[in-house]
Amino acid sequence: MSLEQISYYSNILALAIILMCWLVFAGTLLYRRGSSTAEHHSREPLSWAGLALQLVSYPISWSVWRTPLFSPFANEQPAMNIGLQFTAAAVGIGSAWLAVSAIRELGKQWSLQARVLEDHKLVTTGVYSIVRHPIYAAMLGMLLATGVVISHWLAVSVAVLVFLAGTKTRIHLEEKLLQRSFGEEFTIWKSEIPSLFPSPKIRQINK
Repeated sequence: MSLEQISYYSNILALAIILMCWLVFAGTLLYRRGSSTAEHHSREPLSWAGLALQLVSYPISWSVWRTPLFSPFANEQPAMNIGLQFTAAAVGIGSAWLAVSAIRELGKQWSLQARVLEDHKLVTTGVYSIVRHPIYAAMLGMLLATGVVISHWLAVSVAVLVFLAGTKTRIHLEEKLLQRSFGEEFTIWKSEIPSLFPSPKIRQINK
């Protein structure tokens, strides 16, 4: 089997893995809804605008597929493409795990809208001990992983910029609510834990 054929089949395998990850990821986001009956203490309706930008980034990325389908992602290099496809599959698996773990950790507090409940607690355990916004990190991971498998690099680049713009809006509004509600507790957590990506220094702090 030639390197080009291996590259082609690695694309198909990566796509199959990422589609399974999407089933887990989307199913968790849509069906593990918060069940709290507590009153809202405060909320940010404008957070929907940030979510809209995040969601729009996906069709932007998927609007321009590579031709022929499953051709190498960059520079027509089959060896590089094989590495990228296995990396994309790993990122997809990690992203699905991150989203499921984060939503389970939030429990009844999970919501699509930025809000704080009357009985809200600041969650800093589990995956929230290594990254402040693991769900957004997972969303970005799924965007990149899927784009590497099927999309043109230019479409992926534009999509990432749109996603980051929406994410910045969401993070700003959510953290404003948390700062107002939890004060110093949130300030300390924010100073120690990165927004989207963990770092070796952060992991050392949390040992």
